This record gives sequence, structure tokens and C-alpha cells, in this order.
Amino acid sequence: MRKIKIVLLAIIFINYSFISYSRDLPASFADLAEKLMPSVVNISTTQTIVTTNTNPFPFEFPPGSPFEDLFKEFGTPKERKASALGSGFIIDVEGIVITNNHVIQGAEDILVRVDGEKEYKAKVLGTDPLSDIAVLKIESKEKFTPVKFGNSDNARIGDWVIAIGNPFGLGGTVTSGIISARNRDIGMNRYEDFIQTDASINVGNSGGPLFDMNGDVIGINTAILGQSGSIGIGFSIPANSAKIVIDQLIEFGETKRGWLGVRIQDVSQEIADLEKLDKPRGALVASVAKNSPSDKAGIKAGDIILEFNGTLIKEMKELPKIVAATEVGKIVKVKVWRNKKEIIKKIKLGRLETSEDFKVEKPEEKPELTRIDELKITVRLLNESDAQIRKLPKNTTGLVITKIDSDSPINYLNVNNIIVEAQKKKIRSIDEFKRIVKSTMNSNEKTILIAIYNNQNQRRYIGVKLD
Repeated sequence: MRKIKIVLLAIIFINYSFISYSRDLPASFADLAEKLMPSVVNISTTQTIVTTNTNPFPFEFPPGSPFEDLFKEFGTPKERKASALGSGFIIDVEGIVITNNHVIQGAEDILVRVDGEKEYKAKVLGTDPLSDIAVLKIESKEKFTPVKFGNSDNARIGDWVIAIGNPFGLGGTVTSGIISARNRDIGMNRYEDFIQTDASINVGNSGGPLFDMNGDVIGINTAILGQSGSIGIGFSIPANSAKIVIDQLIEFGETKRGWLGVRIQDVSQEIADLEKLDKPRGALVASVAKNSPSDKAGIKAGDIILEFNGTLIKEMKELPKIVAATEVGKIVKVKVWRNKKEIIKKIKLGRLETSEDFKVEKPEEKPELTRIDELKITVRLLNESDAQIRKLPKNTTGLVITKIDSDSPINYLNVNNIIVEAQKKKIRSIDEFKRIVKSTMNSNEKTILIAIYNNQNQRRYIGVKLD
């Protein structure tokens, strides 16, 4: 009898524990999704792409030549329309829409579809490429249903979230998941502080909202890991940092970020030991820009910034975000570690966007060349500069051929031809192309179908038999 009582007590305890852990699980997202749908928009853009075919001959045919008409299309600029899709959300009854900068960048026409029904033209109020945020205004006198921002600092790992957007042009798509991680840095820009989520996010979700269970926007969906589609790792700009940028874009049409004028690096264990600092923390000043706010305040190379305006700097990457979010012209106290002791400096912040640091372009890195032994060619990754110079269609990715061996199976191609597809798959990296080539080598047919742009920007397919 005693054993039966113990078993019953155990069952009751397990059942109570299950109820207590599961009571926060939503039975359905339907009511929340229905409430939020009218505030989420689909965005489509168009822009004109100009393609110029270059003369394949080192001379011109004389007027009246029979070859003149035959080859007249070469060198003639041709225009075509390119389109792109994205998502966004309304934050004001007057029709102010938030999206990603990359969704509308270069667009000539922007159309916003609200609640899957009405379409409106929209104009750009302001953009910020650094944070990848854009603010639009729907050109209509109608009143719209807005959503509001929540406090993203309160979002915890494991919290339920839902994403609504326009993946692959399928508007009004709702996905759910949890916050997988906070403070993610994926190498896109200097101010990264992404929320990571496993809510399914795909191409077309860019610019759409990430909602908490109160229906508040806690993030702007911006990036995915893996370009072929959702693999359960998506990234959103936190609402708190986004709102600072959005408010400035609405008020000024541009951003006004705080600026110290220092170049910084991590404090390693070895540096902390040498400087007699209790542990590696803060941001080490590598150099100070001449006549910058820091220079005028007496900050020196070798100083370690431990605290900015009352906020402890645990890691170097935290400092740029905090400084950028601080009001331009504000006088702040900066705690510095110098000569094995703490000192305080008062600095009047400048504005990043008007500084020389902001204007200086990064030196172009030498592209990495990779040999593809099976094809006996050398390639490098297509970069943004290549695409602009060649006037290729928007979002073109691929590999530029830099060398072709005389015994290559594709020796009839030319250097600077661009491989954009292999086996009908878009090429985004050298490793991706190498995997397809190796897979083809291990197949029975050993034939690979490649799509290229030749040096006249003509797209064509070629079939290559691999030995």
C-alpha cells in the first residue's frame, strides 16, 4: 500500500511539473497573427539595369559596310527592368513603414501591399546602410493600422516569437519559434547586436517584423545563415537599437551617430598582464585621429577605455555601439586605464557621419585565387565592384575566371568570363562550386552544365565533359 501511495505522489508531482512548464506554451498563434497581419506589408521594387555589349573586335566597321548591320547590337546599351521583393511593417497611422535598406536600395519605384490587398506607392524618408534600415512613407491619405516597438532588452533566450513577412513572394506568411541567442555578431557591420531566432526566415522576409507574444516588435528580420533558405538560424536587428536610427531618419532624413575618433582593439590576457589590469576587459586604443574629440580630450594610444558615460566596457566590440547611440555634442565621462591606474577624461562627442574616419574608404583587399583542378582553371569570387563595372543584374553572384590552361576542357572560354550557375544551382562561393564539380566527377555521366556571362555580358549555358 505504501508503494502505491509513493507511486501516486510521484505521478501527481510529474503531472504538476509538466503543467507548470507547459502553461506558458501558446495553444495557438491565430488570434495574435490575425491582429498583426494588417500592419505587415509586402514590398516590391523595380529598377532599370543597363547592359552594354562591347565590340568583340579591336576595330570598327566603316559606314556602309555589310558587316555594320550584322554587328550593330554590340556596344549598344540595352535597358531592362529588375525587380525585388521584401517585407516591412507600419509604425504610424499616416503610413510610415520600416524595412531593410537592402530591400529598397537603388529602387526607382516602390510598391507597398497592405494586408495582402491594396497596393500603394511609397517614397523613401531616409536610409541607413550601416544598420541596414530604411524608412518609407506610403503615398496615401488613408489611415493605417500600426504596431509598436517593444523593449528588446527584455527579450530572453527561449522566449516565443513570431515572424510575419513575404518569403519568396508568398505574402502574409506567419512562422513561429524562439529566441535562440542574443548579441550575435556575424560580420556584416560594426554595430551588430543581432537577435538570433529559429523562427523560419527566408529570402523575402527581409525588413519584416519579429514579434513577441504581446504583439510588440522586438526585432527587424535582416539576415539568414545559408543563402539557399531557412535552416533555423535567422537574425534580427534589436528594436531598441533600431528605434534610435528610425527616430533620426524620420526627424532628420539621416543618422547622427556619436564619434570618439579612436581606433580600438581587444585587450588580450597578455596585454592585461603587462598593464597590471585585473582581467582582460575594455577597449585598447590603437590610435587617435588628429583633432578628433578624443585627441582634444587627451586620450592617447595605449590607453584602455574601461567605462563610457557610466557604462562598463566588458569587450571591445561593445564600445562602438554605445558611442554611436549617444547624442552628438554630449559631454561624457570616459574612464581610462593608463600607467596602471584609472583616470577620468571628459569628451565632447563629434558626429561620425561628418568625420574623416567615415569618409575614408577601406583599401580593397586582394582577391583570393583558387584553382579548380578538374576544369584546369583559376577563379576568384565575383565582388560588388565587378558587378557594377560589368553592369550585371542585381544580386548576381558567381566566380570570375582569371586563368584558363591550354588543355582545359573549357579552353574556348575567356579570362573574365563569369560562372554563375552549375547544374542549375546559383553559385555563391568557391567551395560551393568545387563541391558540385567533385559530385559530378563521382557521377556516372561526368557532365556538368555551367551558366556563364561572357565578356559581352551575354548569358549562355555550356555542357562540359569531365575526365
